[in-house]
Amino acid sequence: MSFIKEQENYLKDVLKELNYELPNVLILPSNRRELGDYQLNIAMSLAKKYHKSPIYIANEIVNKIDDRFINVNVANPGFINFSFKEEKVLEYLNEVLKDFNRLVDKHPTKKVFLDYGGANAAKALHVGHMRSPNIGEAMKRLAKLLGDETISDVHLGDLGRQAGMLISELKLREPDLPFFDENFKGEYPKLTYTPADLGELYVSANIKANEDEERMQEVRDITAEIDKGNKRYLELWKQLVNISIVSIKEVYEKLNCHFDLWEGELDSFKDVPKMLEILKPYLHESNGALVMDVKEETDTKEMPPLIVIKKDGATIYATRDLATIYSRVKRFNPDEIWYFTDNRQSLYFEQVFRASYKAGLVPYNCNLLHFGFGTINGSDGKPFKTRDGGVMELKTLIEQISDMIRPKIKEDIENKEEVCEKLTIATLKFADLMSFRNTDYIFEPLKFSSFDGKTGPYILYTVVRLKSLLKKSGLKEFKITQVPNQKVSAIFLKVLELPQVLERSYNDKSLNYITDFLFELASLFNKFYNNHHILTESADIKNTYLGMCKLVYNIMHELLDVLAISEVDRM
Repeated sequence: MSFIKEQENYLKDVLKELNYELPNVLILPSNRRELGDYQLNIAMSLAKKYHKSPIYIANEIVNKIDDRFINVNVANPGFINFSFKEEKVLEYLNEVLKDFNRLVDKHPTKKVFLDYGGANAAKALHVGHMRSPNIGEAMKRLAKLLGDETISDVHLGDLGRQAGMLISELKLREPDLPFFDENFKGEYPKLTYTPADLGELYVSANIKANEDEERMQEVRDITAEIDKGNKRYLELWKQLVNISIVSIKEVYEKLNCHFDLWEGELDSFKDVPKMLEILKPYLHESNGALVMDVKEETDTKEMPPLIVIKKDGATIYATRDLATIYSRVKRFNPDEIWYFTDNRQSLYFEQVFRASYKAGLVPYNCNLLHFGFGTINGSDGKPFKTRDGGVMELKTLIEQISDMIRPKIKEDIENKEEVCEKLTIATLKFADLMSFRNTDYIFEPLKFSSFDGKTGPYILYTVVRLKSLLKKSGLKEFKITQVPNQKVSAIFLKVLELPQVLERSYNDKSLNYITDFLFELASLFNKFYNNHHILTESADIKNTYLGMCKLVYNIMHELLDVLAISEVDRM
């Protein structure tokens, strides 16, 4: 349990002794540091509840608390200002030096299933695909840090029109493949295409189909045949998906995003019949399609029915999502399922969730939650694109950032390309996670790749400085024995804020609180570093400074791991 949480629990006990009760006691950083480092606002809440003067209640509390609180004073209308006894804080910080988890307020364990990634098989990942894996991976790591059991799934978009597109193009180019022979009885050959080949095939097919309605109908027909279980097309498509996954995995590996499951829409096929059997009493026909009403009496805006089966009898994305939910609940029995997709899918997920609960696919004690996010925009405020207006591939953006960073790295560094790649990914991930999840943001490559300011490279530069300093010190054990000046005090106060930062980030499912904290901590340390010659100080001061450096490094190391950002040793 964190230091601040321990003191909040102590204050709850104090209130009980005074015959007062509140569900929560929050210790807040003071707005007026001249009056104390922290403040309590509880006297006002208690005054309303118990019909007493807030000043009277505040003074009652002040007279009851022990000597762990110093510089205690009461300000109108009932604010209690105070600082903590230095010995208590140092004792706690030295515990944190040995165990980072002393900074973490664990919550009761839940089993959380996370759905993020969502790449479409046989298509190149573009810039818009970056946010889901970045946010999802970081939230998975944060959830585990705070005590949750997690299961993650990439949930590939491995069914749909792209299947029809690719197969129609192959049928045109290589009609003699046994996949197109209805009478073929042998074992199907293994295809030797590369992910790049599939990209070229898809682009060509897409152009032709959009210009030729007859060709587009063929695409639809092939897609429908796969949905119906056509063995030849299904085998061909599964091979194409496996080829495509190679390049998808490469990009996710670069982003340091990892999944427990690599399942997709194809995996839901086996659960569709049982799911439809459960849904059958709730389905009705509308314009030839089977739909489910999900509107509720309390709705204040239109809630359209959810289409489950198209009028041609084919399944759609919603059918397969419902089957996937059914399968996940049956196999894993999660307490919550989190989905990370962009905000434009909010209505769709509301429909799917309502249908799942209404039909009993999911028990009401399992929370289905969609966490939407904003778009990545260019300097014009529109979705990020290439100079010619096309959708930029994620690989292309990674290469562009690498080209900006490479010249900034010192020439004598070993493994320069590896360092460049880590700095590139740090640039992308820190910039992507820096904005509140729900908002759009403008991606500025030059700004976000800078080694100064609120950027990933600046954070890694601070880590490099800390690691170098600790290595030069030669110390194996560290201890903080005093608070020698205001700059050190500011760092310690910032450290004490971390548990609340982690909790807020978890509750809002947004990593911007952690990126803000990292930047603020790095800035405080660098201001201190630029004004002190740490290794030439007297022994006591030097050891305390180094203990503080080790503390800062440990925290930055753990938080970068939560964000899935890799450190470097030199840059």
